[in-house]
Parts: sequence; structure tokens; C-alpha cells
Amino acid sequence: MITKEVKTQVIAENAVHEGDTGSPEVQIAILTQRIRELTAHLKNHPNDDHSRLGMYKMVGKRRRLLDYLAKKDIERYRAIIAKLSIRK
Repeated sequence: MITKEVKTQVIAENAVHEGDTGSPEVQIAILTQRIRELTAHLKNHPNDDHSRLGMYKMVGKRRRLLDYLAKKDIERYRAIIAKLSIRK
């Protein structure tokens, strides 16, 4: 579970402008943080299929946001995947 402090820090690092919480970059960064935490959890609990399903849904949502950003502005897309070390 992502804590409030971590989420605030992720938002501050990826905000496009002051008070930004809804831009694709921020949403992708928050999802990436949650996915990384769930990945660590699933390494310790390999039979936790409910959490695995939730993680797969988050990965799909992040993929859709990345596809949207790639269509809208390819430079912002390249910047966010480089910043977050997301492969594609």
C-alpha cells in the first residue's frame, strides 16, 4: 500500500505545473510506484492471486495512459519512460 507521504513525493516529482495531480505523467508515476510495491509483495507471497489480478489491471491502465501520451506528445512520453525506467 502506497503511503500518503510517498504519494505526495511522487506527485511533486512528476507534476507538470503547480497543483498538478491529474496529468498523465503523474498518474503513470503513481501507478508505477504501486506496481513496484505490489511486485515486491508478490515475490514474498507468490500465491496471492487477488493482488496479482489487481496488479495486472494497474499495468493495463498504465499501458493505456502511456499509449495516450505517445499519441498526444511523443516527447513527454519519451521523457516519462526514461525518468521512471519503464521499458517498451
